[in-house]
This record gives sequence, C-alpha cells and structure tokens, in this order.
Amino acid sequence: METPGSQSSLHRANLERVVRAVRLAGSLTQAEIARTTGLSAATVSNIVRELKDAGTVEVTPTSAGGRRARSVSLSGDAGIVIGVDFGHTHLRVAVGNLAHQVLAEEAEPLDVDASAAQGFDRAEQLVSRLIAATGVDRTKITGVGLGVPGPIDVESGTLGSTSILPGWAGTKPAEELGARLGVPVHVDNDANLGALGELVWGSGRGVRDLAYIKVASGVGAGLVISGRIYRGPGGTAGEIGHITLDESGPVCRCGNRGCLETFTAARYVLPLLQSSHGTDLTMERVVGLAREGDPGCRRVIADVGRHIGSGVANLCNLLNPSRVVLGGDLAEAGELVLGPIRESVGRYAIPSAARQLTVLPGALGGRAEVLGALALALSEMGDSTLLDGTLPADTPAFT
Repeated sequence: METPGSQSSLHRANLERVVRAVRLAGSLTQAEIARTTGLSAATVSNIVRELKDAGTVEVTPTSAGGRRARSVSLSGDAGIVIGVDFGHTHLRVAVGNLAHQVLAEEAEPLDVDASAAQGFDRAEQLVSRLIAATGVDRTKITGVGLGVPGPIDVESGTLGSTSILPGWAGTKPAEELGARLGVPVHVDNDANLGALGELVWGSGRGVRDLAYIKVASGVGAGLVISGRIYRGPGGTAGEIGHITLDESGPVCRCGNRGCLETFTAARYVLPLLQSSHGTDLTMERVVGLAREGDPGCRRVIADVGRHIGSGVANLCNLLNPSRVVLGGDLAEAGELVLGPIRESVGRYAIPSAARQLTVLPGALGGRAEVLGALALALSEMGDSTLLDGTLPADTPAFT
C-alpha cells in the first residue's frame, strides 16, 4: 500500500500527470509535457522512458522550433474510444484510439420521427459494424462519447425538451446506449461536442477560451473556459439562440419573442427565399448559391451574420473569449457570413474585447460533433486504468 506523501505515491501522481497531459493533447513533445505538467525536464524524460518500456506510450522523432525533438503519444493499442453523434437527420459514429487517431468513421441518414429506442438500436448496429471492420478487440473499448441535439440535465442525465428530435425528450441517452454497448457512455449536447472537436482537432487548437457557434435547425454555443467545457449547474449554458434581439419580433419555440434563433435558424431563414427560389431549399443550398453570386442568398447570409454577430458581441462582453468558431452549414459561406459577424462585434462589443477576438470558420465541418464525442470519451476516462498492470512492481521512484 502506498503511503500518502511517500516517494512511491508521488511517483504515481507524476505518472498520471504525464499520461493525462498526453491523453488530452493527443501528442506532445517532452518539452511541452514539462510545460503542461510543471515537472522538470529530467523527471519527464525518466517518466517517458518508463512509460515507453511498459508499452503505455510511443515516442517518435519530430522537430520543434527547428530543433530535433521527441513526440510522445499514447500507444495505439492502449485502448479504443467510440464517438456517436445524433443530428436532425443523421447518425454518425467514429472509432478512435488513445493516440487521437480515427480508425473508422461512418454516417447514415436518420429519420427525425424515429423513436429513441430505434435510434439507439441503429447506433448499436453501426458501432458493431465499425468495430468489426477495424478488427479491434471490443474489450479494449474504454468509453463512449455521445452527442444529442438538446440540453442534458447534469444531475439526472435526462434529455430536455428538443424540437430537433421531439420524441426523445425525457430519455436518458447515456443510460440507454450504455445498456446496449456494455461500456461507460458520457453524453453532452452537440454544441458542446462541436466545441470540443474544434478545440482538440480543429480551429480551436492552441486556445483556452473559445465559443463554438452552431447554426442549424436551432442555434447553440459550446463554451470553453480555461480549456474546459462550461455547462452551468443545470447543463444549459450556451443557449445563445435565446438572446433577445427584438422584443416585438417573431414568437420563438421557447415562448419568447425575437430570440436570435428566430432570425438565424434554418426554419426561419429558408421561408424568406421560398417565393423566389422554391420550397426545396436547404441551408447548404443557400450557402452554395450565395458563393456562386446569387444576390438574394448573399443578402440573407449577410443578415444572418449580422444577427449572429450581435449575439457574439454579448458573449464578448460577458466572457471575453479569444476565439469564436462558427460551425454548421453556414460556416461554408466563409467571409460572406464571417465579415458581417465581425462587423456587428465591432459595433456592439466592448472595444478591448472585440480587438482580442478572432472569428474563424470551423475546420471540421459536419465531423466536429462526432470528433468532439471522441474527445469527450478521452477526457472522461481515468488515467489509472492505463497504468495499472502495465508497470513493473520494482519501478524506480523518479521524481
């Protein structure tokens, strides 16, 4: 038994700090590990050597700042994580390893009127198919990240009211899918997972404070503060779509008038163009037409950008993020929407907050949420499971 404060317990804590830093980042040089953990370079070097000998990490030559360095990542066969993302019309699943490598990924259409049970059955089948295709051992699965398009009660794990998958309200998604897969499942809303995906793999890399804005059937924001998702005590932080822009505006599904969502979400925007462009429009098509020069679509996209910018300005004044990442189909409009967003931020945000803000399109497109689900599974797993049984009993106590 390890005594608190002893050399062995301190060594164990240092091992976990190094493993945690590498697990969350995907790969780090030894110098980056030292900066992240606060450990000395000599301690990091000894621990990395120990973990490499035990098969927990892999070390590959790289360069940093023009100098030779060694990149450290978790062993590719140390474990497997699964990401599952339910959207308005799709189900997407990805299989990844602890080195942040995506081994397999697939999406298929999902009927919005399907029951929750049917959706989870489909997810179980798709997970099983991808596991079989990759040939990985199911016992290596350490956890599953699950994304759903609605608020999750932090305490009960219950999905709140959602107009995107209306028959799912009141279900417990993590419990439902966990019972089918037999492994721990961690659930969050799609905007939070989009933020995690962009933070780890996309346009949010290298920052610790950002907001991921997703505009689709609804409007939501995933908030990252000091490198961690901020959910609020009830799990509803980031409902930027219900900031009031016009008290006399259209009635929103939440019961209020003039919410940001009523000026930006697809269900409100597409009817503006139906008389001139027909009734089969989608946001993806509107963005495509705008990029081709269609004046009506360009005007609508610009108006949407200005409204989003008003909401982003409020975020700037409250939270002062260093970066805002725009996701969803709208991000494909590029400067047609980003320019008006920046214009509104410059007009309505505190000048110092506006100057510090960078507004970028998401780098991951429709994959942001499922990759965020992988990141969620990676962030929730414990480090002890990676160390137990892998290190020799007579390991020297480097500190």
